[in-house]
Amino acid sequence: MTNQNASDAPQLKRPGLTLATIAIAYLFLVVDGSIAIVSLPNIQRELGFSPAGLSWVQNAYTLAFGGLLLLGARLGDLMGRLRMFRYGLVGFMVASVMVGLAPTAGILILGRVLQGVAGAVLGPSTLALLSTSFPVNPARARAMAIYGSITGIGTSVGLVLGGLITATTSWRWAFLINLPIGIALLVASRFSLVETIRHRVRLDVAGAASSIVAMSSIVYSLVLAAENGWGNLAVWLWLILGLAAGWVFVAIEKRNPAPLLPLRLLANAKRSGANLARALFVGSMAAFWFYVSQYLQIVKGLNALQTGLAFLPMTLASFAIAFLVPRLSARFGEEVFLIGGLATVTVGTLWLSFLSPSGSYLTTVALPMMLVGLGQGASTIRLTSAGMADVAPEDSGAASGVVSTAVQVGSALGLSILLALAAGLAPIGAESHSNNVAHQANVALAGGAGLCALAFLSVVIWVRPRAKKTV
Repeated sequence: MTNQNASDAPQLKRPGLTLATIAIAYLFLVVDGSIAIVSLPNIQRELGFSPAGLSWVQNAYTLAFGGLLLLGARLGDLMGRLRMFRYGLVGFMVASVMVGLAPTAGILILGRVLQGVAGAVLGPSTLALLSTSFPVNPARARAMAIYGSITGIGTSVGLVLGGLITATTSWRWAFLINLPIGIALLVASRFSLVETIRHRVRLDVAGAASSIVAMSSIVYSLVLAAENGWGNLAVWLWLILGLAAGWVFVAIEKRNPAPLLPLRLLANAKRSGANLARALFVGSMAAFWFYVSQYLQIVKGLNALQTGLAFLPMTLASFAIAFLVPRLSARFGEEVFLIGGLATVTVGTLWLSFLSPSGSYLTTVALPMMLVGLGQGASTIRLTSAGMADVAPEDSGAASGVVSTAVQVGSALGLSILLALAAGLAPIGAESHSNNVAHQANVALAGGAGLCALAFLSVVIWVRPRAKKTV
């Protein structure tokens, strides 16, 4: 079934508006991944989250987003990318209002889950619409460069915007602001975007359901372990359920003629090593945002806006090196930035693990943040390209989905693992709340440095050698 009015290479009357609409829609999603970070202490006080339960403000969004991303891409193939773009926008707006008005912690988490579901529909549509709207260079190269830079920009914008809104009004407006922005994007889409051709595809609903159950159960078991300890029977029951669901997912994908995840993509050592490194690296970064933002507010007494601005040394360093990497890679090769970048992030994160109530911002926060930013900017683009190495054209969409899923799932699992580690090795004691936060941040960030070191080893072992066989 195809739409005869659609075109894979539309003649754009307003290319600037087209690019702006797609880029802002994607920015929309990235910002909401970070906008709540600086608001976490306010959300915890107002809605009564436990320290471990607070992680679900982030995990609920990333798990739903990552778990349904591949299914969302298939829905776009079946129903049309522009249609799914609009459905995703409407769903995201409704979910954002639910989060902004949430009277309880449970309603907020449900809203974040629905935001993630809508994001899984909207996200793949933005990239597909960009590809079909700008099919040839140099316009395509410029559009892709702008799109690719949004991840770093969006995280920074989310931190500063979330801090500004929380400090001047309420954390709730950080989500309610999505409503007017979404309406503006819907209106702009009528004048700037053209529907894509629809394709006959089979939806792997069973695969999507089993993957969501697997990831959610494993993450929930880790959160329970952080709250109740590993001696709690429910921790092991949820962990076993998650592992069993993961086995079912693999079995389904092996037998399905149109799987969400073609398992042959995992047979390439370079791609799999890069995606493993990406998941480990992003997991470390999720804990970095989660714990450092609380340290700055609860231990150092910064308000939400000051906290957002306190991350600027990292974001500026990341932008600076990312701008130079393409030019320098041509001269020195990609390996130095990929391996050196991950090594630099490891050192910076380990340095941050020495945070203390009496430490100065310059030496215990700003300088190690700059190292993390430099390493992030140097390695992120190279990890993405390695994750897409030697992919056949017909598998490019699925491989791109695997890269994106590694980011979302790595974030949720990494944060949950480090949360459980911090609760086990630095349990909340009778000392002051600020000292408890500082001690848990020390343990979690040291664990984050360990995840980065594993990412470094993954790259050295599997990514650095050239793949001898293309799969």
